[in-house]
Amino acid sequence: MTPSQPYLLRAIYDWIVDNQMTPYVLVNAENDYAYIPRDYVENGKIVLNVSPVAVNGLELGNDYVAFSARFAGKPMDVSFPITAVLAIYAKENGQGMVFNEPDDTPPPDDTPDDDSKSGKPNLKLVK
Repeated sequence: MTPSQPYLLRAIYDWIVDNQMTPYVLVNAENDYAYIPRDYVENGKIVLNVSPVAVNGLELGNDYVAFSARFAGKPMDVSFPITAVLAIYAKENGQGMVFNEPDDTPPPDDTPDDDSKSGKPNLKLVK
């Protein structure tokens, strides 16, 4: 299945805007593919106002978020992968959704080993 994060991001964004609130996104600024205003990064993260009045051409795609905005009066094209979005929430009341940071560990190997063919349980002591 495709990842659910882009769909949830779009749904929460619409919900916040439909309730006349200001959507903010918390972004992992340490992502190598995040093109963001570095002057506003704190502790490796940045909060961006993505309301319709603050940005132009907002694209909430399946892979990337992209828009144009002004920072200290200077126009800038901003883009970052969906996986860099850590949260989306309403500025006014904090309601929204937090996303798990991506886990870089590979999934477990589900292929059975030779011991499992004997029909006996293969248990290991974990301390």
